[in-house]
Amino acid sequence: MATGDQQHIQAATELPMIRIFDTTLRDGEQSPGASLNTREKLEIARQLELLNVDIIEAGFPITSNDDFEAVRQIAGVIRNCSVAALARTVEKDIVRAAEAVREAAKPRIHVFCATSKIHREYKLKRAKEEIIKISVEGVKLARSFVEDVEFSPEDASRTELPFLSEVVEAVIEAGAGTVNIPDTVGYSTPDHFAHVITHLFATVKNIHRAVISVHCHNDLGLAVANSLAAVQAGARQIECTVNGLGERAGNCSLEEVVMAIKMRPDVFKAQTRINTKRIYPISRLVSSLTGIHVQRNKAIVGENAFAHESGIHQHGMLSNRKTYEIMDPEDVGIPASKLVLGKHSGRHALRDRLIQLGFELTEEQIDKVFEQFKALADRKKEIFDEDLEALVKDMFDEASNGRAWELVSLQTTAGTNTVPTATIKLRNTATGEIITDAATGDGPIDAAFSCILRMTGTDAVLREFELRALTGGRDALGEVSLELVSRARSFRGRGRSTDVIEASVLAYINALNRLTRATNDRQKVENP
Repeated sequence: MATGDQQHIQAATELPMIRIFDTTLRDGEQSPGASLNTREKLEIARQLELLNVDIIEAGFPITSNDDFEAVRQIAGVIRNCSVAALARTVEKDIVRAAEAVREAAKPRIHVFCATSKIHREYKLKRAKEEIIKISVEGVKLARSFVEDVEFSPEDASRTELPFLSEVVEAVIEAGAGTVNIPDTVGYSTPDHFAHVITHLFATVKNIHRAVISVHCHNDLGLAVANSLAAVQAGARQIECTVNGLGERAGNCSLEEVVMAIKMRPDVFKAQTRINTKRIYPISRLVSSLTGIHVQRNKAIVGENAFAHESGIHQHGMLSNRKTYEIMDPEDVGIPASKLVLGKHSGRHALRDRLIQLGFELTEEQIDKVFEQFKALADRKKEIFDEDLEALVKDMFDEASNGRAWELVSLQTTAGTNTVPTATIKLRNTATGEIITDAATGDGPIDAAFSCILRMTGTDAVLREFELRALTGGRDALGEVSLELVSRARSFRGRGRSTDVIEASVLAYINALNRLTRATNDRQKVENP
């Protein structure tokens, strides 16, 4: 006779497996301000592999050399899950995508073509027959490079159902092993989206030869609900992003859809391969590297997700945790208690905590973080997870973007009936020269920014400025995130310090260093 645990395991293995297709590095990176460099994409890709996602969509190679190189490098190191590259149904796109994933252990090319009436008439200006023809040709070309081809009829949820069925049947016949049904503009509702999937299963004759996937946007806040409704209707792949990142209002949130399936197998009658204990670490990593913060009340990974303030709730929690928590925090990787680090903590404790936070660093990188950790510990009594994430992010920024300018010293004066003034020393890393200047402004931060612009001879406009405390307490580490615009291009910078004026200056210099690097790269192309 089987025990209760054995019965549970047996029941779980009988549930259909839902593939998790993570597009954080492609669609997620398209969030305004979420641009990632190759080093950062590699770090996230490694953690996605540990999370055990089935497919990583690493980028859109035709868009830029940087995107191509990121996909190529990810394909070269990821071995336990598929690596996909996105392409339009255009020959040059597909060839470029094939080159990017050539070294992948499990390469996939994901081609797409818009099918809805509004896209056909206003974007593509093509008839239905042409859409089917170029879709089939795109799939066949992709199949000439790789076995695993996915096709997406863009804006499928607004496409006439008879025509959508025609397209799906044609691309499956052409060799697409996965057909993704996107709710591209987040227009659908759960009932409607389930009806679309049900219609396809009822009308596409060869649908059993492909995996049906869904890619839902969150414009109406229904991306997760629509994805789950599609699973109930027979879809077996969900395309999603960490923290729900993505264009406009974002995509289906990986952590939410995965935990919904895990917690309610009685409803969704499915399972995933995701190692849920790694959800929280990768959420923090993505938040740190993109600079897009997770809202406090975000399901699963928000700061308040497992917090209880109400007296009634606290009493219930003390009696039995399950009175007000349906999940164990440790199931999603949230430790029951935080390891408090301080100036007496050693390198070993620091390394262990960084691993728990999802960072896998070399010994040289740990040495650099440890040096900065000790310097920060001299200024703060306790070092929190957010402080460590900030130190690692700073190290990645420096390694990826270099430093054309370094802050040597900063002095500001301000107050009632006082002209705000900033005196700054900067080091030009190319020449080693230290220059000093001072300026006034509308407050000490404005004075500092004016001074730096004059010292560096840079023409840039400040478009966005955000200040927040990373941790609590009077000695909290402040983080400034800002955006500079120069020649119609934007450059983001972040700075962290227990002094918010210093944090602002560091963020400004960080953005200017990115601008300088981009300018130098452009000049190399124009004047080889």
